[in-house]
Amino acid sequence: MPTSFNFHAVLFDMDGTLVNSEPQWLLAETELMAGYGVNWEQSDQAYCLGGPLDRVGTYMADKANNLESGPFFTNAIIQLMAQRLSKGVALMPGAQKLLDLCIDQKIPIALVSASPRILVDAVLHQFPRDLFSISISSDEVARVKPFPDGYIDAATHLGVEIGKCLVLEDSLTGVQAAKSSGACVLAIPHLVQINTADRLNVIESLEELTLEVMQSFFQKWNP
Repeated sequence: MPTSFNFHAVLFDMDGTLVNSEPQWLLAETELMAGYGVNWEQSDQAYCLGGPLDRVGTYMADKANNLESGPFFTNAIIQLMAQRLSKGVALMPGAQKLLDLCIDQKIPIALVSASPRILVDAVLHQFPRDLFSISISSDEVARVKPFPDGYIDAATHLGVEIGKCLVLEDSLTGVQAAKSSGACVLAIPHLVQINTADRLNVIESLEELTLEVMQSFFQKWNP
């Protein structure tokens, strides 16, 4: 249902936006690739940031001189991350405060990830069961990020127009998906450069976000 605010829902990306899982991804990627004699560097992580995971698997296979296939590496990194995330992962700075704000103001929230359901559920188990009105993983969409399907599906489920949604993202892949959907985007980048553009603002941390800041940003692109 639409809220009394000028935006009607907040759609969260998961890795690096809601939870501080990117260090866990780096450790898992480094561990996996070391077994094939590959020194995994920050530039490799930056390339893989935001997925999709089949692209990550292909990249890993290339780095490992195709000793295993792309699908093999995709499945291997998923299994390693499932183990890590099941032990819990810290929220990004400001995430809990923003979640509490949305709950207090009855603003619908959804989680839209390029990760598979096994990883999304590994993260969600540490939150109250009904915190998000819907969570969408790569398993529930025909096309994953950078395509907009997940964000469009989330808005449809919430019963709001995608153009009335604020999306929070940290990667170029995710920003492309969110912008293509027609939503307004707040980017919190790390490892990669993201520049302000039409319907896209860049912030340093979720800690900057208040109701007034979000409404002001949305009003800027929807006068």
